[in-house]
Amino acid sequence: MGAKSVGDASSWRGRSPATFQCEKQPATGSAGGVTANHHLGAAAGAEMLAAGGNAVDAAVATLLALTVVAPKMVGIIGGGMMHIRQVNGDHVVIDGQSQAPQAATADMFEPLSDDIATRLETKGRKNAVGPLATATSGNLAAWAHALAHYGTFSLADVIEPAIRFAERGFAASDYLCECTQESAVDLANDPAIAASYLPDGEPLKVGARVRQPAYAESLRAIRDEGPSVLYGGALGHAVAEYMAHEGGVLGIADLRDYTPIERAPVRGSYLDTEIIGPPPPSSGGIHVIQMLNILEGYDLSKMGDKAYAAARRNEIDLGHAQSWSSGVSAGREGDHTTHMTVVDKDGGIVAATHTINSLFGARYLIGDTGMIANNYMFLFDPHPGRALSIASGKRVPTSMSPVMGYRAGEIDFALGLVGGVRIFPSAMQGIVNLVAHRMSLPEAVEAPRVWTQGGVLELEIGTPDATAAALAARGHNIVASQHLGGGMNGVRNLGEGLWQGAACWRADGTAIALGGGTARTGVRFRPES
Repeated sequence: MGAKSVGDASSWRGRSPATFQCEKQPATGSAGGVTANHHLGAAAGAEMLAAGGNAVDAAVATLLALTVVAPKMVGIIGGGMMHIRQVNGDHVVIDGQSQAPQAATADMFEPLSDDIATRLETKGRKNAVGPLATATSGNLAAWAHALAHYGTFSLADVIEPAIRFAERGFAASDYLCECTQESAVDLANDPAIAASYLPDGEPLKVGARVRQPAYAESLRAIRDEGPSVLYGGALGHAVAEYMAHEGGVLGIADLRDYTPIERAPVRGSYLDTEIIGPPPPSSGGIHVIQMLNILEGYDLSKMGDKAYAAARRNEIDLGHAQSWSSGVSAGREGDHTTHMTVVDKDGGIVAATHTINSLFGARYLIGDTGMIANNYMFLFDPHPGRALSIASGKRVPTSMSPVMGYRAGEIDFALGLVGGVRIFPSAMQGIVNLVAHRMSLPEAVEAPRVWTQGGVLELEIGTPDATAAALAARGHNIVASQHLGGGMNGVRNLGEGLWQGAACWRADGTAIALGGGTARTGVRFRPES
C-alpha cells in the first residue's frame, strides 16, 4: 500500500460540527510530545524525549515533576494507574494503587450516619484529614517498576527535573492559589505544610515563589538510593516513625511489602474504534466501554443539530427522566488528581492518572520529609460488613480512565482526565467527540460535558441552549455547572509520523511537542574554499 498523506488521515480525524471556540492551542510534532496538567511537568517529560528517552522515561519524569509543581494533586505518597502502549503494540497497565495498611480494621473509624450524603463521613474527619487517613503508597514503586521494565533511563536521570523545581522553586499559578485558599483551614493545622502554602498565615498569591527544600532532599535520597529508600529504607522508617508518633497505622512493613501489579487492560469497541482501558481495581475502563456500547445504537454523529434533536425527541420513547433509588450511590473519590499523556517518536505511549486523592491529600507533611500524604482511606466505606469496607491490605477502588483507541488497526488517540467519579463518563464523552462527532483532539478535550448520578442533570457552561431545553422537556432537573470533572489531556496520531497533543481549560494543562531533528546525513558546516 502507498503511504497515507496527512490529508487522508485528517479525513477521519477532525471533521466536526463543533460550534465552540477552543481556549488552548495544541502542539504538533514528529518526534513525540507530552501533555500534562502543569507546564513544568510537560517540560520535564519533553526534556527526556529530547535527550533520547522513550515514552516511559518521559512519563516518569513528568509525574515526578508534577509531585513538585502540582503538589495539591499528586505525590510520591499516593497511588494511580499507568497505561503503557509499547512500540510493538502490546499494552500493559501498571497498578500502583494505594492499599489499606496491615493494621487497618473495618471499624477503625466512627461513621456519622448511613445517609447517602454523609455515609463516608466519620467523627473528627479522621478518614479524610490527618495520619489515620493515609494508606500505603504505591506511586513511587509503580513509577520505578515502569522505568526498570519499560524505560531506557535510570531513576536518577528522570528525577533530576523534579529536584531542580523543588530546590529552585516555581511560580504559583492562579489554580494553585485558589486550591490553597480552599483548603486553608486544614493546612493551617500543620505548621510544616502551612509554611509552604500559607506563608505568613495567608494563602499563596499568584506568582509567589514556591520552594520545597525538604522535599528536594527526599528526592535526592531517592535518586541516590533508589525506591528502596522509601520501601523499607531510611525514608520509609521516617514515614513509619512519624505515623507511630502521630496516630497513623501505616508502618514500615506496609511500605516494605508493597508491590505494583502488572495487569492486562480491558478491551471493547465503539463504532469503528477499538477501545483499550484499565481493568479493576479501576472501574473506568469497564464503565467507559459499557457506556459506549449503549450509545452505539444511536446516531450520535448528528447530535447537536437543532432540527435533528427536535425530531429525535419525538422518535425515542424516553418518557420522563428515570427516578433513582436513594439506596444507590457511588464512592467519593477525590476530584483532585493529575493525568498526563506522552508519545515518543516511535509510537510508544503512556497515559497515566495518579493522585493523593483529595486536594492536598490528608493535608499534612510527613515530618521533615517534605512529602504530602494521601488520604486514600476516605475511599473505603467506614461501615463494617460492606463491599467497600476497610480490610487489611485491600486496594482502593478508582475511577481512573487512561484510555487509548485504535482505528483500522492503527493507534489513533490516548487520553485521560481527573475528577473522581466524573472521570469515566467524561472520558466516554471525549471518545464520543473523537469517534462519532469527528472532532479534533483540542475540540474533544474542551467540549462541554454533562453529568448525572441519577439526581439532577448537570450541564457545563457552553452547552447549547437548545440541548438544555430538550433535556428539560424530557423531565430532567437541569443544573448549570462551571466545570464538570477536571483537566483532560491527550495525544492523537495525525498520520505521516505527526502527533498532536492537547489539554483543556479545566486545569493548568500544557502540550509540548518535539519537531525538527538531527541534520541530514553527511551535512556539516564547511568553510568556503
